[in-house]
Amino acid sequence: MSVRGVSDHFCQKGILVRDQVWNNKPRHNELQGERSALMCPRERAMSVALWRAGLLLCLWCVRSCLGEKCVLGIVGRPVSLPCFYPQMLPFVNFSIEWRHDDEVVLRSSWKEDGKVEIWSLNYATISTDAALTGNFSLELPAIHPKEDRMHYSLFIISQENQSTPACTACLRTAASFSAPLLQREDAAEGDEATFLCHSSGGYPQPAVYWLINNTDDPPEGSVTTQAASLPNSSLYNITSHLTVNVSKEASVSCVIKNLSMNETLTSTSYGVNGATVVVSRASEAMWIFSTVLCVVVGLMVVAGVVYQIHLDRINKRRKREYKQPERGYKRRYRYKGEAEDMKPEPKETDA
Repeated sequence: MSVRGVSDHFCQKGILVRDQVWNNKPRHNELQGERSALMCPRERAMSVALWRAGLLLCLWCVRSCLGEKCVLGIVGRPVSLPCFYPQMLPFVNFSIEWRHDDEVVLRSSWKEDGKVEIWSLNYATISTDAALTGNFSLELPAIHPKEDRMHYSLFIISQENQSTPACTACLRTAASFSAPLLQREDAAEGDEATFLCHSSGGYPQPAVYWLINNTDDPPEGSVTTQAASLPNSSLYNITSHLTVNVSKEASVSCVIKNLSMNETLTSTSYGVNGATVVVSRASEAMWIFSTVLCVVVGLMVVAGVVYQIHLDRINKRRKREYKQPERGYKRRYRYKGEAEDMKPEPKETDA
């Protein structure tokens, strides 16, 4: 029986071929060349399958870690989709097209005489000196929520009407939600209370969760959240209800988190006698800036008052110094006049 036949025979019986086979020195050289043949066909297929699965898993992990990089555009504001293609610098008499799927958003042509012709949809623009700088970035004047996750591509069209894709950009849209309004309604009897949290004008749908006493999660099934899309703007209004048994002194917080904007809005109710406090992490920097600005302005006002007082004192001192010599001069003049009056007048005679 051949070596391969022995291997297949042992594989069918589930017996692994040990390294003792290789200890047969007279046939060592012969078996060395057929060593790879001793692996069972089932084991070879299994190893190949595992290798392929591992490769696919690695590729999936790499893609998940890297993710799809998109340009973030705020709803209602302009955004720029970057595209730098310096390879077009030495060329003349060519055209470019920015496309969304099969729809042409912008078309621009550069002629040999230096003229530039631009046609666009919805006032999209690019730089007029793009052929000189290689910056073919697309400027969109205003973003709509429906443009979320849209892909734009730049195509270069040569004289032979051959189009070549040069750039591809992904657009992601987002909008900030308003500060949440939190209301509390207590039952007539018992400790059951109902909380209503409402926020509007944001995109996309946020994550809404509640906190009791800043640490505890509400019981399962006590929260009901609804998201309504506005028909004209496609923005969302969020309304969340919480019904739970809590003491009247307990604090309840409604948290709205917009992952796309990296924004967290919190509204807290501190019991029946307490007030509702709204905290926005996005506005904390504005509060700090306002406080610092007020302090700086106050210091400048104090410094101005002190300096003005100092100037007034200097002016008063100078006036006093000016008046003292003048009084001495008047006094000397008065004494001189009195002395002249005291001199006897000469008497007139006939001679």
